[in-house]
Amino acid sequence: MFEFASLWALALLPLPLLMYLLPKQKQANTVALKVPLAQIHVMEAQQSASTSNKPRHILIWLIWLCLVLAAAKPQWLGEPVSLPNEGRDIMLAVDLSGSMDTPDMTINGREVDRLTMVKYVMSDFIQRRIGDSLGLILFADTAYLQTPLTRDRNTVSQMLDESVLGLVGKRTAIGDAMTLAAKRFKEKENSNRVLILLTDGQNTAGNVTPEEALEVVLEENIKIYTIGVASDKVLGGGWFGFGKRSASADLDENLLSQLAKATGGEYFRARKTSELAQIYQHLDRLEPISSETLQMRPLTSLFYYPLAVALLLTVLMALSALLSQQLGLNKLAMRNSKNG
Repeated sequence: MFEFASLWALALLPLPLLMYLLPKQKQANTVALKVPLAQIHVMEAQQSASTSNKPRHILIWLIWLCLVLAAAKPQWLGEPVSLPNEGRDIMLAVDLSGSMDTPDMTINGREVDRLTMVKYVMSDFIQRRIGDSLGLILFADTAYLQTPLTRDRNTVSQMLDESVLGLVGKRTAIGDAMTLAAKRFKEKENSNRVLILLTDGQNTAGNVTPEEALEVVLEENIKIYTIGVASDKVLGGGWFGFGKRSASADLDENLLSQLAKATGGEYFRARKTSELAQIYQHLDRLEPISSETLQMRPLTSLFYYPLAVALLLTVLMALSALLSQQLGLNKLAMRNSKNG
């Protein structure tokens, strides 16, 4: 929408016309001065040039119009943009240990490993968290911050999609992931702190135990939702059935449940793709996206356009005056040469 921020300035438009219509004061009689003949010719040349001043008057009016329009501060208001009034800070901690390559999950009838399934489902969860700040922690032998807390959901989703198994080892450092999340949350004040920790195993590495990390998490008032990823399938198949084992044999559900309960969160078990999708939908209800929004309309000032036109017209008028004067002098020189 187009508008003028200082609409009152448009009242100045007829000011030059009013000045023109005001009664002019009669000039008093003055003593005549003797003017040299050459100067008379110059004055005649200037007077003849002034007989065609109509274009110049038009330029002056256009310049005044542009200056008044610039003073009225024209501006363009864009479409309203909704900004979240308050969002949550959610840190996603994803297990990249070696067991995440177990192919016990299915997507659209195709068997895939656990990490592929997590990427497939979690990307949709990330895109739905409009207004929330999301961060991504990847952990195996240790934990590292892949993406700091940001509202750029596309970047978080891309960083998750580009993660690969074996990047930081093959074991599982749950305690390190919790401690790193607490450290990142500590840098932000007045934050609704939520950690979603996803793993398929038990703590087998790291510098901090889950119990020690839990104390730090409780001090920082962080709520943890834990997700155990493992199907109930039986894996392996050696001679006479030897070597077979449950796909969830390494999943420490007791630990994950204790961590969630101690912080006021919940523990979920994802045995298949549809269950993980339902878990994220349930998390949307437990940690709802803020519905309160602020309306903002982007504003673009346009005053410099009429101002630039006024400057350009002023330059053109000055050049035109110089050219007219030069033409008058040329005519005078030609007349003098003929008379001489």
